[in-house]
This record gives sequence, C-alpha cells and structure tokens, in this order.
Amino acid sequence: MTKLWGGRFTKTAEEWVDAFGASIGFDQALVMEDIQGSIAHVTMLGKCGILTSEETEQIKAGLEKLKEKAKAGELEFSVQNEDIHLNLEKFLIDEIGPVGGKLHTGRSRNDQVATDMHLYLRNETKNIMEALRNVQQALLNQASNHVETLIPGYTHLQRAQPVSFAHHLMAYFWMLERDFGRFEDSLKRVNVSPLGAGALAGTTFPIDRAYSAELLGFDSIYENSLDAVSDRDFIVEFLSAASVTMMHLSRLCEELILWSSQEFQFIEMDDAFATGSSIMPQKKNPDMAELIRGKTGRVYGGLFSLLTTLKGLPLAYNKDMQEDKEGMFDAVHTVKGSLKIFAGMIDTMDVRTEVMEKAVHNDFSNATELADYLAAKGLPFRDAHEVVGKLVLTAINKGVFLLDLSYEDFQAAHPLFEQDIYEVLEPKTVVARRNSAGGTGFEQVKIALKKAASILENE
Repeated sequence: MTKLWGGRFTKTAEEWVDAFGASIGFDQALVMEDIQGSIAHVTMLGKCGILTSEETEQIKAGLEKLKEKAKAGELEFSVQNEDIHLNLEKFLIDEIGPVGGKLHTGRSRNDQVATDMHLYLRNETKNIMEALRNVQQALLNQASNHVETLIPGYTHLQRAQPVSFAHHLMAYFWMLERDFGRFEDSLKRVNVSPLGAGALAGTTFPIDRAYSAELLGFDSIYENSLDAVSDRDFIVEFLSAASVTMMHLSRLCEELILWSSQEFQFIEMDDAFATGSSIMPQKKNPDMAELIRGKTGRVYGGLFSLLTTLKGLPLAYNKDMQEDKEGMFDAVHTVKGSLKIFAGMIDTMDVRTEVMEKAVHNDFSNATELADYLAAKGLPFRDAHEVVGKLVLTAINKGVFLLDLSYEDFQAAHPLFEQDIYEVLEPKTVVARRNSAGGTGFEQVKIALKKAASILENE
C-alpha cells in the first residue's frame, strides 16, 4: 500500500516496522475529535477562499458520512495508514475522490493531533468533573444521616479523639472539592487551539486560526506555532489532577477496607461492591475499594511516563510524543470508572452505628477533654497533660476506662476535678464542645453540610 506521505521514499518498511510505529491501535479513540477538527478546518478553508465552496461542501459531506460510519462502528482501521489522521484521510479520498486530499491544505498531523487531544480532554475533563460531583453528593447524603453518629478519630492509626462520622466523611467532600477546582482550572489550558500551527512554523496559506478556534469552541489560540505543536503541558496537568484525585479516593478506600474488617466492623459494603472467596465461604471481600486503591498506581504511572518522555525533547514535534496518548486514555478510563464505582459504594454502604458508639466508649479518646478541663480552670496545659497521663495509667492498671474511674480517683489526681467531670467525659459532650470553625462539633458539622449542599445545588 502506497503511503500518503511516500513520495520521497524508494522502498517500503516491513510490516513489523509499520506495526511498531503505528498508533492506530489506540489513537482511533480520537476518531470523533479528528472528524470534528477536520470539519472546522475545511469550513475555515472555504471561508478564506483557499478552497472553493463546491470543494468545501463536498469534503464536509464526506466527513459527515465518515462520522456516521464511525458512530455505527463501520470503519475498519489499517496499521498501514499508521494513525487516525491518515486512516480518515484515506477513507475520505475513497468516499469522495481526489478532492479529499485537499482537506490537509494548511495543516499538519502535528497540529491536527494536538487539536484532537485538546478536544478530547476538554470533553472528558467535564465528564470527570460531573462524576466528582456524584461522589460528593453520595458523601453528603451519608453525612447528613450521621451528624451525631460518633466514630473514633485516629492519628498514627491510634485512637485520638472522637469525631462525628459526618465530619469524617465530609473531609473527603472537601478534598474532592479541591480536585474539582483543579480540573476546572485546567480547562483554561485545555481550551486553547493549536489548529493552523502547521508542522511547526505556521503556513503560507491565508488561514484564519481564530475562526477555526471559534468553530471548535476554543477560547483562544496558541500564540506560537512551535509551542502549539509541542505543548503537552495540558495533558501533564490533567494527569497531575487525576493523580491527586486517585490519591484521595485511595485514602478513603483504605479506610473503607479497614472499617469493613472483622476488627473494626464499622461498615458493611453492599454485595454489589464486594466479592467472595473461591475456598472460604464466609468471606466478603471489599474488592472494589481494593481495586480502586490499586488502580491509583496506573494513573501515577501515566503522569511519570509523560514527564519522562517530555523532559529531553527539543522543539518542536518528535515521534516520542506519540507516547502521550495511551497514558491519557487509560487515566481518563480509570478515573471515570473509579468515581462511578465510588459513588455507588458510598451510597449503599451500611453504617453500623451501634458498633461505632461502643468503640468511642471503650477507649481513652476523651483524655484530651480532661486536660482542657483542667486548663480551663487555670492549670497550665502542660501540667494538666501530665495529670491526665497519670490518670490514664491508673485506668489502664485497673483495667477500666476514664468514665469508669471513681470520683475519688479524679480527686486524687487533682483537686480541680469536680462532679461534672463525668458529663464532660461523655463522648457526645466531647464532640459537641469542639465548636470552633471547621471542627467536629455538631453545629459546625451542620454548617459545613449546608455549605456543601449549596455548592452542589449551584452547579
């Protein structure tokens, strides 16, 4: 098969060389974007008088036919035509004849592929932002039902202070809100048109780049043709935002996995998001949470791979940059799938409030309250800390918890303790009193839920 660019060559490559260099195996995912960009390009060529109106309409009609065939899955791509651009050009020429070859006037595959990826990421970034909102809504729904459900708060995976379960869940709402903002901000760099930059230096044809950008819904054009065809910052930025999002999901996955274990029993995953064992009939494994945790590494890999590819490249386009797509496609697929699964997991998980309630009563996570109590009565906090530490040791030696100590035990520890200490140590009192802005106090949690609801309602 004669290459569309083969005029300068006297012999053809072997099939295995063609296969190694071809990208059609993965960049066919850009078929609709490539057709969209081509329709805008040929419309601009017609407007500028570079093609006749008859040629313009003939090519546009051919591209519309290819679009319908693509939607129906009727296009059979060929490795010999290397990539999505040459495959579609060959299809177009077969469809409408030699006039199809005029489509490539005033552009190069270099600005063409960059345009395709900008269009693709613009669409998929918006899809991911919508999926983020769905997970945030699921978190908000669960949190709204558990404002006064208590759970041990941990540091170093050791029980630290009791917190509202709603407060714990909403920590992830706000993480995802920052993720949403990162994707939203990245669209400023995504929504820029490289079309018309040519191979690297622009073109001699009197094209109108601003017009083709307008047709494609871009906000602006690249100001430098070299930059336009070699920039992959927008993909790096997307992969970076995707990596942070997956990191946040992975952290919550780790907690869901712990909470659903026999040791914690704080939650039970819905059967739709768990699997059994092939040998142990009692098992219910939180596999979807584990899988999302594992898939996080795939997205990190895409980011590091692209950064490594780009770091040594001179201007402008280099064949290395063909490696920019698979990691991007995989990250989009992984993040969208993970977010869809996540929304379902959060929505359907069973929260075992009675187990959580028991947990916050059977630990020393209310110890800080004692230190604050003494400090509020005038004892320096550092001294109060030591008094409470000794009280904890007393309880440990007696095999009880702080609420089980006698009033005489408290008085022996320090005379500032009064009878109200038992009310102060109640876990719900401990949580309710932490009413500083952003704290776990129930009133603060309700304020946070209203703010979160307002964000989602105003989308």
